Amino acid sequence: MRYRNNRNSTRYIRKMMTGGVVAVMMTGMLTGCNGASGLQSSNDSTETSQVSSSDDATATSANTSIENAEIKLATDSDTSTADANAITLKDGEDITIDKAGDYVITGSASNSTINVEAGDEDEVNITLAGASITNDVAPCIYVKSADKVIINTSDTESTLTVSGTFEADGDTNLDAVIFSKDDLDIEGSGTLNITSSDNAISCKDTLTVYSGTLNINCSGSALEAHDEIEITDGTINVESCNDGLHAEDSDDDTIGAILISGGTINITAADDAIHATTTLQIDGGDLTLNGAECLEGTVITVNDGNVNINASDDGINAAAKSGSYTPSFEMNGGNVTISMGAGDTDGVDSNGNITINGGTLDITGQSTFDYDGTATYNGGTIIENGTETNSISNQQFGGQGGGMMGGQGGMMDGQGDMMGGQGGMMNEQGEMPGPRMNGDRTPPERPSEFNNETAE
Repeated sequence: MRYRNNRNSTRYIRKMMTGGVVAVMMTGMLTGCNGASGLQSSNDSTETSQVSSSDDATATSANTSIENAEIKLATDSDTSTADANAITLKDGEDITIDKAGDYVITGSASNSTINVEAGDEDEVNITLAGASITNDVAPCIYVKSADKVIINTSDTESTLTVSGTFEADGDTNLDAVIFSKDDLDIEGSGTLNITSSDNAISCKDTLTVYSGTLNINCSGSALEAHDEIEITDGTINVESCNDGLHAEDSDDDTIGAILISGGTINITAADDAIHATTTLQIDGGDLTLNGAECLEGTVITVNDGNVNINASDDGINAAAKSGSYTPSFEMNGGNVTISMGAGDTDGVDSNGNITINGGTLDITGQSTFDYDGTATYNGGTIIENGTETNSISNQQFGGQGGGMMGGQGGMMDGQGDMMGGQGGMMNEQGEMPGPRMNGDRTPPERPSEFNNETAE
C-alpha cells in the first residue's frame, strides 16, 4: 500500500513552470486556439480540429470552443506567468486532451465528453471552474490514457450528470460519470456534484481523494477502483448508491485495497458502505455509514478516527475475499459505534480472528461478535449493549426449534453456556414444550415421572 503526502488543497491550478500557485486570473479570452497546446475539439457535423503543441503554431476552427487564457502563478517573492488552456464547453461537442498540461473547464453543455488521450508519462491537470455537463449515454470525463489525471474542483461548484444507460467504447464497458483507465486524483477547495445511472467515479488503477467536497447520488458504486482507493482529506457525501467505496479487480484478488487517513465520509448504501477485496485500513477521519454491511474486507484495521455504523446485516465483516490474506479484524485506536438491525446480524463478524488492542468499540445488537478463529483482548474499551466488558464473546443467533441448545430465542455465549430462551426440558414423549401463545401463563405439563415425588 502506498502512502502519499497531502497536497495543497487551496491551489487553483497545478503549477506548470516555476512558482507556487496562489491565484488564478484569466486576462484574455480569445476565440479559437492561439497558443493552446494538446487540444482537439469535435462535434457530429464538423471534422476534428487539431491544435498543435508547438508554441509557434496557430490553428483555428469556427466550430471549436477552445480559448487561450493567461494564468498568473505567484509566490510570496515574485510573480511568473505560464500559459494554460481554457476550455468553454459547448453542447454536443467533445474535447480531446492529448498532451500534459493544465486545462481550465468552464461553461455548461449537454452530451459533451472531455477525453484524455495523453502519453504514458503525461500528467494532465483538469480544473473544473463552475462547469456543468449533462450526458445521456457517455461519461463526462473519459481518461483513455495518461500517467495520471488530476481533477481540481478549484473553489467553485461544478456538476456532472449521466442520466441514461452507458454505451460501451469498443471492448471497454463504460459505466461511470468519470471513467479513468489510469491513476486519478481528486483535489481542490470546491464542490463537485455527481449524479449517475450507474457508477459515479470509476478508476482502473489507483483513485486518491486529497481534498474538496464530493456530493454523489448513483445506482452503482460511488467511488470504484481496481488497485486502491485512498482518502486523505475532503468531504464525501453519498446520498444513495449500491456500494459507497468499492476496491476490487475481478481478475486479481491480490489487489483492491482501501486506506482512509482523514476527511469526512457520509454514506448511505443499499449493500456495502465500504468494500475492499484485500485490506481496509482506517487511520483517521469521521465516518458515518449506513448500509447492509458497512465495513467489509479480508483484513480490516482501525487505528484511529471516528466510525459510526448503522447496519442491517454485519456492521464489520472480515470475510475471505482474497486468498492472499487471513480474514481478521484488528482495532488499535479510535472510536467505533455499531448499531445493528434485528435478526441474524453481527456487530463484528470475522471468518478468521479478532484482536482488540485499544480504542473504544461500542456495539448494540443481538449478536455483538462472531468469529471462526481466535479472539484476543489486550486493551481498549468494549461495550456490549450498554455494558462494559473486558472479554470478546462468540455468539450465535438461535431460532425456534433449538432443542437442547436453547430452544426459541436461545443464544450461546463465548463459554458455550446458554444465555436464555425457552426450552431445556423434554416431556415424556421426548418433545420440547411448545411456545405459550396469546399471553398463556399456564406452565408446561409436568412429566409423569415427577408426579409421585414427595417433598421432604
